[in-house]
Amino acid sequence: GFAGTPGYLSPEVLRKEAYGKPVDIWACGVILYILLVGYPPFWDEDQHKLYQQIKAGAYDFPSPEWDTVTPEAKNLINQMLTINPAKRITAHEALKHPWVCQRSTVASMMHRQETVECLKKFNARRKLKGAILTTMLATRNFSGKGGLL
Repeated sequence: GFAGTPGYLSPEVLRKEAYGKPVDIWACGVILYILLVGYPPFWDEDQHKLYQQIKAGAYDFPSPEWDTVTPEAKNLINQMLTINPAKRITAHEALKHPWVCQRSTVASMMHRQETVECLKKFNARRKLKGAILTTMLATRNFSGKGGLL
């Protein structure tokens, strides 16, 4: 298995290849995506399907959430979520990216509120899944059928 939250793992980690600093840029790309729209670029209840999405770099910028996000922000995410780690943007390059350096456009309050609502929904789904798994585990443990107790 892998350590950490599956949605942040880079393709090279999932392919069990040697990896270095570019894995952190990948994770930062996932975080930036989430911060801009309130949900992750890669998501599936089935972990195998999630890993397939990540390895394929299968994400997009769907409407309406991404309609108000600048092309520069999308470009930075694309460079951070580049499958080939050798072609992925470096931290030094990311800090010089136009979206980071030229902060002339600021998101509207309406856009930020939509992002907050998406984050709340995403977090609620994760909490519900955790509660269901905990209940299933507790039920199994107290059933006396080969449980841990």
